[in-house]
Amino acid sequence: MTREQSMNSIQKDMEEFQGQLRRGSIQRAYRTLLSCMMGLRTHFKNKYPDASVSAIYQGVMDMTYFAILTPSLKKRDLKIAIVFNYEAFRFEAWLAGRNRSVSRRYWELLKDRKWPSYRVITPAKGVDSIIECDLTHGFDLSDTNPLTIIIEKGARTFIEDIEAALAKGKTT
Repeated sequence: MTREQSMNSIQKDMEEFQGQLRRGSIQRAYRTLLSCMMGLRTHFKNKYPDASVSAIYQGVMDMTYFAILTPSLKKRDLKIAIVFNYEAFRFEAWLAGRNRSVSRRYWELLKDRKWPSYRVITPAKGVDSIIECDLTHGFDLSDTNPLTIIIEKGARTFIEDIEAALAKGKTT
């Protein structure tokens, strides 16, 4: 693709984006999604007072997330991110490291374990997760209470599974 073709393509994308914004549904949906994420963050902060809960990262329509750092994960420089993945259009939980070297170290430790419900993610440029867990397949944001229960239950199980695996590995 030439530079001119690329510029035309970007211009067409911007025109499409502007048209969608004029309709207003993108803004309403995005506000609803962010409100849901803020509610989830508050729920986790209140339900797990021993854990640290980060601010919400809104992303660039790739992901929106907040992190949960339980005491045992925090001492290992690990966190669980509660993520809305825009491309997959679902809520997920990710195990992530404080930085790439921490992520690589724990990936090496955990990659060969059997994770029937989770995806082990190979380290690469732009990859933020070590292990991923789907929390929802289809959801309704018109009533977030049932969704919050589903996400909290799935995230709690994920955290417990990760912490159990780390305890067996005797990693600190």
